[in-house]
Amino acid sequence: MFRATTPDSPASYYRDSIAVELDPCPPLSGENRADVCVIGGGITGCSAALHLAERGYSVVLLEAHELGFGASGRSGGQILPGLGTDISTVEQALGRERAREVWEMSREAVRLTAERIEQHAIPCDLAWGYLHAAVKPRHVRELQQLQERLARDYGYEALTWLGGDALRERVATDAYPGALYEREGGHLHPLNYTLGLARAAQRAGVTIYERSPARTIRRGQPATVETERGRITADFVVVGANAYMGRLLPELEGRIMRAANYIIATESLGEARAAQVLPRNDALSDANFVLDYYRLSADKRLIYGGEVSYDGREPRGLQQRMDAKIARLFPVLEGVRIDYRWGGDVAITLNRAPDFGRLGANVYYAQGYSGHGMALAGLSGRLMAEAIAGQSERFDVFAAMPHRHFPGGERLRTPLLVLATHFYKLRDRL
Repeated sequence: MFRATTPDSPASYYRDSIAVELDPCPPLSGENRADVCVIGGGITGCSAALHLAERGYSVVLLEAHELGFGASGRSGGQILPGLGTDISTVEQALGRERAREVWEMSREAVRLTAERIEQHAIPCDLAWGYLHAAVKPRHVRELQQLQERLARDYGYEALTWLGGDALRERVATDAYPGALYEREGGHLHPLNYTLGLARAAQRAGVTIYERSPARTIRRGQPATVETERGRITADFVVVGANAYMGRLLPELEGRIMRAANYIIATESLGEARAAQVLPRNDALSDANFVLDYYRLSADKRLIYGGEVSYDGREPRGLQQRMDAKIARLFPVLEGVRIDYRWGGDVAITLNRAPDFGRLGANVYYAQGYSGHGMALAGLSGRLMAEAIAGQSERFDVFAAMPHRHFPGGERLRTPLLVLATHFYKLRDRL
């Protein structure tokens, strides 16, 4: 059974290939009571709800639109260890030992993803293998230094440098002078994975309400979460709304920026033509600051993402630029039909590290994965459930990461970020 889409659903390949059936998720109405109210029906919220229910808590989850409406259901689907920032950022803020803990937990996040998929039989096309591709000689030096540092300081041996024929065995193009192959990375169908977590949460006893945006959180013990037509009183609140939080938690305004990213999906290429693109079915991202990324779907479409916008408007000439990139990388695909185009917002922090924390004694949040949330969001749900159960040590490692507001205030924040991005785009060309 496929879930019906609605007018404000993202018109994506993922929405047209849903393979997970859920129990009905009507809008919230009336008065309700729960141990925990979770706000946000992406990976963060669904993972938190599932982990909490497994611990015996009564849980209600509110989603403003449809489950997976945000980045969890629209992304490129890559799962990777690490953060959206270099591990040296964590070292500088927390020290080497804490940075090692963060790194190991990021690897745990990937393992957790695979465990949940197997445990709950989630049909999300999980595949292993990831390429971090250099575009220019500078990237070659940087990637090789990264491999050496992670092996030396973090004991991470899952990276292999590839060049020449060894690289072409995994990506059939001459565009890259080299790449790091990461065997602990991979890719999946992000919306089916998110819905699979939601289905598992329902089976564990979680009550889910869609079309139920949280309007206010009235702090206290217990807290009260109000929607347009209902109210939930709960001992704890978990907020996983990320780029779609709005003004729900005023203290956090300015600590994240919404950035729109764009993806296309081609027609099915067939086995032979797909083998002339990614012969081993790896995912790939390049090493530019404003990076491009791509992979194959289970039915052999090329899913290609890139470009960025901070003002909510699609960049001019976006489709032509993406078509040209694909044709330059893979001449065999010139003229291939594009069946889907979509975009969506991710939340980025100033230092590109995720922002976890608590407000008062009973409101927890996780946000700002900065394009690196497919695995980390699942881990954040586990860590928040641990913290609510009284085991907050691991959550507190992430929560200790300092975060600053973006400069410029509400009026100048976006223009300043646009200028900075233009600088990095120019640097990518050098």
